[in-house]
Amino acid sequence: MEEIKSVSLEMKDYIVSSGAETLSWCMQCGLCTNLCPWRLVPGEVSEAFNIRKMQRLGQLGLEGFEEEEVLFACATCGMCQTNCPRKVDIISNVRSMRNTTVGAGFLPAHLRPIAGSIHANGNPWSGEKEKRTEWQEGLDIPAFSEDTEYLLYVCCTSCYDTRSKKIAKSIVSLLKQAGVSFGVLTAEENCCGETIRKLGDEELFQKLAESNINLFNSKGVKKIITTSPHCLYAFKKDYPDYGGEYEVVHYSEVLSKLVKEGKLTFKGEVGKKVTFHDPCYLGRHNEVYDAPRELIQAVPGVEFVELDRNQSKSLCCAGGGGRVWAEVPFGQRFGELRITDAVDKQADVLVTACPYCILMLDDACAGLEKKDVLEVMEMSELLCSASKP
Repeated sequence: MEEIKSVSLEMKDYIVSSGAETLSWCMQCGLCTNLCPWRLVPGEVSEAFNIRKMQRLGQLGLEGFEEEEVLFACATCGMCQTNCPRKVDIISNVRSMRNTTVGAGFLPAHLRPIAGSIHANGNPWSGEKEKRTEWQEGLDIPAFSEDTEYLLYVCCTSCYDTRSKKIAKSIVSLLKQAGVSFGVLTAEENCCGETIRKLGDEELFQKLAESNINLFNSKGVKKIITTSPHCLYAFKKDYPDYGGEYEVVHYSEVLSKLVKEGKLTFKGEVGKKVTFHDPCYLGRHNEVYDAPRELIQAVPGVEFVELDRNQSKSLCCAGGGGRVWAEVPFGQRFGELRITDAVDKQADVLVTACPYCILMLDDACAGLEKKDVLEVMEMSELLCSASKP
């Protein structure tokens, strides 16, 4: 006979007080579970994780939601809440549930080095603080000053990850080509904190946010260009609550505007079929859909084709919510489905505009042995290749 579990209203109140104000709105219709990408793959995590059940356990204060394969399985992609009839802020509920356990000292073993690196080095990639600027070597990027229009904030991934450094360099090249007034404060910056907050470490997030906000305000920053949609989310949606009020845009939004104004042109012919993967944090979370497509279609010779699951219905790469550091067996990765989507469209190139997506999709493409038929590129790399005749 299954043990009868007792309802803990104290736990429910604790979760709500941690930021899950909409937790009680959920009426258990199940639409969230039906839309969740975990339903598309097999495996132990897929069997254990059910976002509807997780919300219900939280509503009742019952044990079970704190299990690692449940609590830390959510990639915070936002698909579940786009069609929620009650407009439940499911991701905030998940973040708050994580906060109740992380605040008590529980964090999965594979994530402890990530939090430790952020504490010690200001980034999650175990990179030394003084090496944060190494990606800039040979680029002659000006330091931000009060006379500069934009601060270019390069995410930690593109500061330290070898593959991702190419993204930062490509973006710098395009901004310079278009004559944009921008500068960097890379050596003095810390991680934006978006992912560590989604993991539930509210205290560490606030420390990062306050440090960056103090830096930005002291330097007179008014406008920010981000290389990552995750940084875009943090600066636009999290930082204002802590006194960080800025005009924040993803680099694709700036470049698209420059193309329309005739300040950025692409002269190199790219005779390939290209498709675009909407990153969750660029699309669903920040509603930037048109700018990347306008840029891709501005490249001469490109034959653009949409994936079946696109824009607000885009399939998550599984990199958000701390999942970029999760070990997931082949055959159980969302990214593999995305590679298959692109191959089915007979695309030559799968383009995206997020460092996390690049890591996940590159890995999936290699795992499926599809690199001979499909190239995964960050959008700035495609544009850079087309900016020269």
